[in-house]
Amino acid sequence: MPVGEGAGQEQDPTAKAPAAGAPTDGAIADGQWQLWEVFTQETQGAPHEHAGSVRATDAGHALQNARDVYGRRGKVISMWVVPTGAIAASSPSDAGPFFDPMNERPYVHPHFYKAPRGVRGV
Repeated sequence: MPVGEGAGQEQDPTAKAPAAGAPTDGAIADGQWQLWEVFTQETQGAPHEHAGSVRATDAGHALQNARDVYGRRGKVISMWVVPTGAIAASSPSDAGPFFDPMNERPYVHPHFYKAPRGVRGV
Protein backbone atom coordinates (compact mmCIF):
# COMPACT_ATOMS: atom_id res chain seq x y z
CA MET A 1 0.00 0.00 0.00
CA PRO A 2 1.44 3.41 -0.90
CA VAL A 3 2.45 5.76 1.89
CA GLY A 4 -0.45 7.86 3.07
CA GLU A 5 -3.09 5.25 2.25
CA GLY A 6 -4.64 2.84 4.67
CA ALA A 7 -6.55 2.69 7.89
CA GLY A 8 -6.07 5.59 10.25
CA GLN A 9 -4.23 7.77 7.73
CA GLU A 10 -5.74 10.76 5.99
CA GLN A 11 -5.46 11.33 2.27
CA ASP A 12 -3.41 14.33 1.15
CA PRO A 13 -6.01 16.94 0.15
CA THR A 14 -3.54 18.61 -2.24
CA ALA A 15 -2.76 15.38 -4.11
CA LYS A 16 -4.07 15.35 -7.66
CA ALA A 17 -6.31 12.53 -8.76
CA PRO A 18 -5.11 10.47 -11.72
CA ALA A 19 -6.23 11.82 -15.08
CA ALA A 20 -9.20 10.13 -16.66
CA GLY A 21 -8.07 6.92 -18.29
CA ALA A 22 -4.65 7.04 -16.58
CA PRO A 23 -3.45 3.67 -15.33
CA THR A 24 -3.45 3.29 -11.55
CA ASP A 25 -2.04 -0.22 -11.17
CA GLY A 26 1.61 0.42 -12.11
CA ALA A 27 0.94 0.06 -15.82
CA ILE A 28 1.71 2.80 -18.30
CA ALA A 29 -0.42 3.89 -21.21
CA ASP A 30 0.97 1.34 -23.68
CA GLY A 31 0.03 -1.56 -21.38
CA GLN A 32 3.53 -2.22 -20.02
CA TRP A 33 4.45 -2.15 -16.38
CA GLN A 34 6.35 0.79 -14.89
CA LEU A 35 10.12 0.92 -15.55
CA TRP A 36 12.41 0.75 -12.47
CA GLU A 37 16.18 1.32 -12.32
CA VAL A 38 18.14 -1.21 -10.27
CA PHE A 39 21.22 -0.40 -8.15
CA THR A 40 23.25 -3.14 -6.44
CA GLN A 41 25.92 -3.20 -3.74
CA GLU A 42 28.35 -6.13 -3.64
CA THR A 43 30.33 -5.43 -0.45
CA GLN A 44 29.66 -3.50 2.74
CA GLY A 45 30.74 0.12 2.35
CA ALA A 46 30.95 -0.06 -1.46
CA PRO A 47 28.75 2.29 -3.47
CA HIS A 48 25.54 1.08 -5.05
CA GLU A 49 26.08 0.80 -8.81
CA HIS A 50 23.52 0.83 -11.60
CA ALA A 51 22.88 -2.76 -12.68
CA GLY A 52 20.05 -2.26 -15.16
CA SER A 53 16.29 -1.91 -15.38
CA VAL A 54 13.21 -4.02 -14.72
CA ARG A 55 9.49 -3.56 -15.26
CA ALA A 56 7.12 -4.04 -12.33
CA THR A 57 3.80 -2.90 -10.90
CA ASP A 58 5.18 -1.61 -7.58
CA ALA A 59 8.37 -1.37 -5.49
CA GLY A 60 8.01 -4.84 -3.94
CA HIS A 61 7.45 -6.42 -7.33
CA ALA A 62 10.42 -4.47 -8.72
CA LEU A 63 12.68 -5.78 -5.92
CA GLN A 64 11.61 -9.35 -6.63
CA ASN A 65 12.22 -8.96 -10.37
CA ALA A 66 15.57 -7.23 -9.75
CA ARG A 67 16.65 -9.99 -7.35
CA ASP A 68 15.76 -12.64 -9.94
CA VAL A 69 17.60 -10.86 -12.76
CA TYR A 70 20.54 -9.08 -11.13
CA GLY A 71 20.98 -10.94 -7.84
CA ARG A 72 22.38 -13.96 -9.64
CA ARG A 73 25.36 -12.07 -11.08
CA GLY A 74 27.56 -12.49 -8.06
CA LYS A 75 27.33 -11.61 -4.44
CA VAL A 76 24.81 -8.82 -3.93
CA ILE A 77 24.24 -7.71 -0.34
CA SER A 78 21.92 -4.74 -1.00
CA MET A 79 19.64 -3.65 -3.79
CA TRP A 80 17.76 -0.42 -4.53
CA VAL A 81 14.96 0.04 -7.06
CA VAL A 82 13.85 3.50 -8.16
CA PRO A 83 11.07 4.43 -10.60
CA THR A 84 12.78 5.75 -13.72
CA GLY A 85 10.53 8.82 -13.68
CA ALA A 86 11.77 9.75 -10.18
CA ILE A 87 15.37 10.23 -11.31
CA ALA A 88 16.45 13.81 -11.96
CA ALA A 89 19.48 14.14 -14.20
CA SER A 90 21.45 16.88 -15.88
CA SER A 91 21.48 17.04 -19.65
CA PRO A 92 24.72 16.83 -21.67
CA SER A 93 23.68 20.07 -23.38
CA ASP A 94 23.68 21.77 -19.94
CA ALA A 95 27.21 20.62 -19.12
CA GLY A 96 28.75 24.08 -19.52
CA PRO A 97 26.28 26.20 -17.55
CA PHE A 98 25.60 23.48 -14.99
CA PHE A 99 29.19 22.56 -14.07
CA ASP A 100 31.09 25.81 -14.85
CA PRO A 101 30.31 27.46 -11.48
CA MET A 102 32.66 24.94 -9.86
CA ASN A 103 35.54 26.33 -11.95
CA GLU A 104 34.90 29.78 -10.47
CA ARG A 105 35.89 28.44 -7.04
CA PRO A 106 39.40 27.03 -7.48
CA TYR A 107 39.94 26.92 -3.71
CA VAL A 108 37.78 23.79 -3.53
CA HIS A 109 40.32 21.80 -5.54
CA PRO A 110 42.76 19.73 -3.43
CA HIS A 111 45.94 21.10 -5.01
CA PHE A 112 45.57 24.23 -2.89
CA TYR A 113 46.03 22.28 0.33
CA LYS A 114 49.19 20.75 1.72
CA ALA A 115 49.03 17.31 3.28
CA PRO A 116 50.61 16.94 6.72
CA ARG A 117 53.84 14.99 6.96
CA GLY A 118 53.38 11.27 7.30
CA VAL A 119 50.03 11.19 5.51
CA ARG A 120 50.09 8.77 2.58
CA GLY A 121 47.82 8.35 -0.38
CA VAL A 122 46.63 11.94 -0.52
